[in-house]
Amino acid sequence: MTRALILGGTADASLLAAEIARARIDAVYSYGGRTRAPAGQPLPTRIGGFGGVSGLADYIRREGITHVIDATHPFAAEMSRNAVAACAEAGTPLIALERMPWDRTQGDNWIEVADVNAAVAALPETPARVFLAIGRQHIAPFAAKPQHSYTLRFVDPPETSLPFTADVIVSRGPFTLDGELDMMRTRGIGWIVARNSGGDGARAKIDAARTLGLPVVMISRPELPDRPRVESVTEVMQWFGHSTRLGA
Repeated sequence: MTRALILGGTADASLLAAEIARARIDAVYSYGGRTRAPAGQPLPTRIGGFGGVSGLADYIRREGITHVIDATHPFAAEMSRNAVAACAEAGTPLIALERMPWDRTQGDNWIEVADVNAAVAALPETPARVFLAIGRQHIAPFAAKPQHSYTLRFVDPPETSLPFTADVIVSRGPFTLDGELDMMRTRGIGWIVARNSGGDGARAKIDAARTLGLPVVMISRPELPDRPRVESVTEVMQWFGHSTRLGA
């Protein structure tokens, strides 16, 4: 009997949850707990961490999980690493639903960096209006350059004070090209800092930056252990059928 665990939090994970629900596959959707009001899912949902590799492996065994799908954000590196190790420990098949990163195209003005600290260093010394499109847990290092006027966008209002003064937008994507162009023009944005998340849901800001000729400090994805990966919900559903025929 199949019982799946979706490690979610992305638009792709929500699409997968809907497809799994339509297929009447027994499954649990897990949120990491960073968002206070996560989007509803058509599957039983849990929120919060598992307690590291051993905690996740224990959960997999205790709940009779037969398949794990890592559909977390491409930058949720710790969770993805834990999933690889926990599934190996529990002997449970794992697949990653992972969108391809964006490729630089003609007209893009990217400064590609390895991590957040390198992104801070890449910003100019002269004051600029900077849109930080990187999530709340990564903004603290930018306090090292307080001369800039920062714009932040969060799904939830900040619960604690920010490490610098900023214009905060509370909004949930996906966002449109026209909307991003309007936001950047209205606020006089001159620089963008983004993570190379890939996919269509967050791409509008990259397209807007190209349209406006703005520099983008693009943070590369973290390196992750080798694991089976696919790029579409259809491929995950095909993997279920294959695994089930093998007796998983």
